[in-house]
Amino acid sequence: MTTALLNDFPELADLSREDLEDLLNDHVYFQAVFHSLPRVKAMYESQTELSMANESIAKHNLSLQDPLYKLRSETQEAFDDAKNLEARWKEVDREQREVYQRFSPQFLLMRLKHSKTEQDDASEALASAFVQQSPISTGVGTPNGGPSKEIDDFVREYKDLRKIYHKRVMWEDRWSSGLVNWRDD
Repeated sequence: MTTALLNDFPELADLSREDLEDLLNDHVYFQAVFHSLPRVKAMYESQTELSMANESIAKHNLSLQDPLYKLRSETQEAFDDAKNLEARWKEVDREQREVYQRFSPQFLLMRLKHSKTEQDDASEALASAFVQQSPISTGVGTPNGGPSKEIDDFVREYKDLRKIYHKRVMWEDRWSSGLVNWRDD
């Protein structure tokens, strides 16, 4: 066993048997010899170098801490802004679809049909009101025997209402015949 010990620790080869026994029995002596061994010294130097390198890395990491916290904060703010903008985009997109829906070909055709019906109703209401208000005469009551101003006003207004009505009927007919094309741009 001694030869194995001496092979592993040739530094102990110069020690006598008594020195080796003292080494085993005296803890302070053991520590002194142990710490004087070149391998142990090299290990402690290596450990010191590693500690210093770790300390240097730690100091470097600490120097990066504030900029990293600032960057993290800025990143969080940018992320929050992006989320808010995304939510706003969804809202604006929905509003835009609603607005564009009012200008879709189907909606415009429906509006044309409704406005045509409303125009017809308005002209018929005007005619009914005129008939119920005064009987149509052949110019009685006018000095020169011509139509009265009231009749002229009715005819002009009724004619304007019916002209708009018939224009809308023509547009609806063209649309139904496929003669109206809508661009999507």
